[in-house]
Amino acid sequence: MNDTLSLLDATQTAARLPYPALVAELAALLADESVQVPERLVQRLAGGSSLFVMPAMDSRLAITKLITFTPANAGTPRPTIQGDVMVFDIASGARRLVLDGPTVTARRTAAVTMLAAQRLAPNTSGPLLIVGAGVQGRAHIEAFAAGLSISEVVIASRSASSALALAEHARSLGLLAHVTDDPNAALAECPLAVTCTPASGVVLRALPRRDGFISAVGAFTPDMVELGAELCRHIAETGSVVVDTTDALHEAGDLLQAGLEVGSFATLADVIGGRATRPAGPVLFKSCGWAGWDLGAARTALRAGKQ
Repeated sequence: MNDTLSLLDATQTAARLPYPALVAELAALLADESVQVPERLVQRLAGGSSLFVMPAMDSRLAITKLITFTPANAGTPRPTIQGDVMVFDIASGARRLVLDGPTVTARRTAAVTMLAAQRLAPNTSGPLLIVGAGVQGRAHIEAFAAGLSISEVVIASRSASSALALAEHARSLGLLAHVTDDPNAALAECPLAVTCTPASGVVLRALPRRDGFISAVGAFTPDMVELGAELCRHIAETGSVVVDTTDALHEAGDLLQAGLEVGSFATLADVIGGRATRPAGPVLFKSCGWAGWDLGAARTALRAGKQ
């Protein structure tokens, strides 16, 4: 491994993280016993913003994601997530890559949802309902188009212009795309759904189809929420709830506010490791984020750079 440092912008970072390769790397990472992920530091900042310091390592690489989360930027030209992912070679100590933090966050989050859907969704035919037409909405449409070959997407957003723009992007990918102002009604026709909003309030309350798969990615603190409490409790009682990692124990606002015992739910690592099987009934996948996913992105980006 040489000591050459690559500074990648958003476009270059995305090119190094194709969804099929990224999903495969995340699955491999969950089976890698050398992976270590210390607890992340979340420092509250003035004005409601937060600074995240997220380290992770395996036997070859050490990474730290350093980002700011600024909810007040929603709806403005400034992104809500800004920062970088630093990648170091453990043997030499040299910096290998600096990846664009928001791009890594968007793509690895969508890839984690894709991995969960591939392993857990009872019905992967679509349509796919996307609630939230921002960066994560776009990333999830791209991931599902690449990983599950869906043909149709329904988009809901509090911003009509953002929903229309995302629908146009979906059509550019060859998908049928519709905009709805009632995601709860649309859920009855969509076996796949992803909520990816700023998580400032409940956006989905309707009960899912029996073959439904819902991934909630917007809420990553106890105070944030996207899903109604009754919806969460219904799936816990009639189907299965799976969390991305054990960190959800104190971060999964949707589940915590529903009064559910988060520690009783299987993790994605349990699924990949065969300790949890594809369940009957609807599935709720709660994603809170984890620096291990960023490590998986770094591994993918380094491998892509060698090809």
